[in-house]
This record gives sequence, structure tokens and C-alpha cells, in this order.
Amino acid sequence: MNAFRAVKQTATINLRLLAQSIKRNLREVGLIKTFERSDDAEQPARVGTRKIGAIRLICGIPSPAIKISAKAFLQNDHMQTKQSHAAQLSSRIESASEQLRENGAAALEWVAQYLERVESLPVLAQVKPGEILASLPQHPPAEAESFENILADLDKKILPGITHWQSPNFHAYFPGNSSPPSIVGELLSAGLGVQGMLWTTSPACTELEIRILDWLVEMLDLPQSFLSTSNGGGVIQDSASSANLCAVLAGRERATSFGANEDGCNQRLTAYTSAHAHSSIEKAVKIAGIGRKNLRTIEVDENFAMRPDVLARAIAEDKQAGRIPCFVGATVGTTSSLAFDPLLEIGAICREHNVWLHVDAAMAGTAALCEEFRWIHRGLELADSYCFDCHKWMFTNFDCTSFYVADREALTETLAITPEYLRNTASATGSVTDFRDWHVPLGRRFRALKLWCVIRSYGVEGLREMVRQHVKLAQKFVQWLRADSRFEIAAPAELNLICFRLQGSDQQNERLMQALNASGKLFLSHTRLNGKYTLRFCVGQTYIEEQHVRQAWEEIQTQAAKVL
Repeated sequence: MNAFRAVKQTATINLRLLAQSIKRNLREVGLIKTFERSDDAEQPARVGTRKIGAIRLICGIPSPAIKISAKAFLQNDHMQTKQSHAAQLSSRIESASEQLRENGAAALEWVAQYLERVESLPVLAQVKPGEILASLPQHPPAEAESFENILADLDKKILPGITHWQSPNFHAYFPGNSSPPSIVGELLSAGLGVQGMLWTTSPACTELEIRILDWLVEMLDLPQSFLSTSNGGGVIQDSASSANLCAVLAGRERATSFGANEDGCNQRLTAYTSAHAHSSIEKAVKIAGIGRKNLRTIEVDENFAMRPDVLARAIAEDKQAGRIPCFVGATVGTTSSLAFDPLLEIGAICREHNVWLHVDAAMAGTAALCEEFRWIHRGLELADSYCFDCHKWMFTNFDCTSFYVADREALTETLAITPEYLRNTASATGSVTDFRDWHVPLGRRFRALKLWCVIRSYGVEGLREMVRQHVKLAQKFVQWLRADSRFEIAAPAELNLICFRLQGSDQQNERLMQALNASGKLFLSHTRLNGKYTLRFCVGQTYIEEQHVRQAWEEIQTQAAKVL
């Protein structure tokens, strides 16, 4: 039994065990109130037989709130009133915890069943625009509804409109995979309900994140300058789009000696990226006030990687014209074709001109778990910042992007604002990290918890095995393509993305993809390479096995015969 079949079976087993545990605890849980002893107090009096521990933790009630002195209690003239209030509080706590256990068990069972059947569902949602909206009531319910009815509507009204990203037959875009440890980690994070904007608002939220980001430096063999113990460090962002924006802002501020934050942008700033870079770079340049007209899209070579010679010439020409180059965005694994920009050459150019170099590794960064794939990061030590998405290929559900900087002060000085209501002793000492200064939002979720669960549950070796298996399956697909003269491979396929097309017209290739997606048996997306309509096939789902790749290839062959 390979790792993927084991993961799929373990997924539903673990979720069901958790659901059964919740049900069992619902029957067994109780409430115990203990009384603190004073010098002349009697022995602690037991006023109930139920355990408070689980309920207190779920509801966030501190221990002191449920402990009172027995002597003071007995002497109080308003004993009956206090007993009534305590009983009401206990009742509310118990009711909330019982509801959580019942509904939580039902939800976990629903997820377990969903994972069991997801590969049998049409991968791409088979609904028309507005169909889901029309099925939903125009007005909210005036009275409470049962969770049973809510789950029923989830099946009836919502599921038909879901494109199944967790299906092993999903091969479009890049994966957005999850895993049982990640699902449970997300549940735990929601249960804690942490708002981790400051160290003091939840120290564990900040410090676990610091440790996890340092773990990833070791796991992927990233530059030591990204460790928290250096001048740099890492933070979890919601997405690479946000990380790219932060990098653009930091580059802008360094180039203007932090003047743009004070005086606003002028039209002299310029930024540079590959013609195949992710669209979020262009969006970030617009948001940062640099202006789309001041973004230089650099030509790519025959492998769709940025050309360093063209970059160097563009920077030199802009400087001669009195402009201020402030940012270069390189990519490790472009979205269209998984091309790899030459970081060593690009980094040397950026160092020469003192331009901020940001590297977006999106999905491909996870491949560096395996030593044989670490060539993708050659030259990364020259970068000022770097990001990759754990929610793409590290089996951690969206949203979870790891973002690193080599100089954290350049980032925090760009983004830090401290109103009076956020001032506190810990932050004032400078001895703690406040991640609110590392990204645009003030509020932040406890994202590190799910990543912690994933890394500990699989172990580094387990994650490496899954990545290697995905690459192996992708290379089998490449072999099948090469053996069929009707197809051509449109770009280098060194990891887990294959760009291919029929040896025919764009219209034929578009009809092929539409037929494949309409079948419900698989889901592909497309791009244009050298102006030609090209299909993209990505292997990265948590539960994928060789049988799924083989079935996809057979369906591609069948539909191709119809198109030709």
C-alpha cells in the first residue's frame, strides 16, 4: 500500500475517531466546582459531579472564575442569588459545550464521508451562473435552525456548486490541497479563536509561528539570513499575493529612504518582473502607487525564464533616464509553465544596482524538501525576500503562505504604525515580535497551528515521500505524452506540472479541454505559450495515486480522438 492510499484511509479514520470521541465525551463529561481553602475553612465541598476542565477550555473561562472561598461563600448574605447566577452560568457553559460536541461530531462525520466520495463527484461544478444563488432564501431566517437542517442544505444546495479541489482528479491551476492534520489544526485554531496581532494578545500564537518558520528554513535548506535568530525572519501571510505586495512596499521604501511613506510616490520609481510572473506582482505595483506604466515586463528565454541580460539593460536605461529602480520580482516556478528564473544572475544585477530582489516560489518551493530538487533555489541567498505557499503543495489548507525577509527592519519600518490603543509593556521593551508590523492587516489568525499539526503528523520524511511520489507520477504522464505522436510537450517538465497540446489548432486544443472538463472525470486549466493555446496538467493532490493519473490520460486520449 503506497503512502497516498494510506493517507486517504487514515484521513477518514482519524476524523471519525475524533467525532466518536466527541460523542463519548458528551455522555461522560461533568462539572466539578472546587472551593479554595482558607485557614479555618472546611474541606472543599463538592457541589456537582461533572468535570469543568473540557468546558472551561472550550469556553475560555479562566480557573479563578470558577473558584471561590468556601468560608466567604457560606458567610455571604446573598448566597441564594449567587447560587442562581452560578447555576445559570454553568448551564450556559454546558449547553454551549454540548452543542459544540454534537454539531462538531456531525460536521466531522460529514467531512469524513466527503473525503471518501470526493473522487466520484464531478470535479468541476456542473451548475450555471446564478443557479446556487437562486436556490438560497432571499432573507435570513428569523428563528434558529437545527444544525441537521444546515447540513442537509449543505448537501442539497451548496455541494452541487463546489469544484472539488480535494479530488485526486483535480489537475488544474496549482493544487490547493489539505490533509487530515490540517483540517483538525484549523478546527483547533477556530476553537481557540485567537487574534494574534500582538505578542501580548497571544504569545503562543507568535512564538509557535516563529519556531515553525525556522523549521521550514531547515526543512527546505533556505538561506540562514531568513532565520529569526539572524537580522531577518519569517511570517505567515494569507497568500503569496499579500507577500508580494509587502515585498514591493519594502523595496519602494528602501529605494526612497522611507520617503514614499511620508510624501507619497512620484513617477520616477520603476519595478521589474518576468513576462510570465504571477499577476499579483502587477497588482502589487499598482497598489503601491508605483504605477503599471512603470512596471517593466522582462522578456523570457526559450524555457520561459527571465533573461538577465534584458533585465540589466532595462535597469541601466531607467537609471540613465533619471528613474529609480526599486524592485525586481523573480519566480521559482512560474504559474503558466513552472519556469525557473536564474536567481544567481538576477541577484548579482540587483546587488550591483541596490534593487530589492523578491523571489516568489509559489507551489514549487515545497519541492526543496527533497535534496535532489534544491537546485530550484540556487542563488536564493542573494534575495531580500522570499515566499512559498504551504497551502499549495505542503498539504496545509488555504490560507498559509510563508514569507521571509533577510532584513526585518526594512519590512517593519515600512509597515509599522503604533496607535495608543496598541501600546503595551512587552512591545515597548523591544524584546518581542509583533507580527502586525510584518503585513498589511492588523488582525491575524493562528495559522501556524495547522502547519504545526501537518509537520508533526507526517514528519519531514513523510512530506518528502509524498512530493517525490507526485514528481514520479508527473514524469510517467510525460512518458505517455512523448509516446503519442498526436501531442507535443510545450515547456520543460522538471517537477509536477506538464504543459502539453495537441499537434493541431488552438480551436482543437480548446475543444479538447472543454470536453475533458465537461466530462466531470477530471479538471484541467490552460495557458498560452509562444502564443499557442496550451493545456496544463498538475500532479499535487494529497490523495492522488497512479490510477488517477492513468485514468486521466485515458480520458485525454479518448477525447483527443473525437476532436481530431
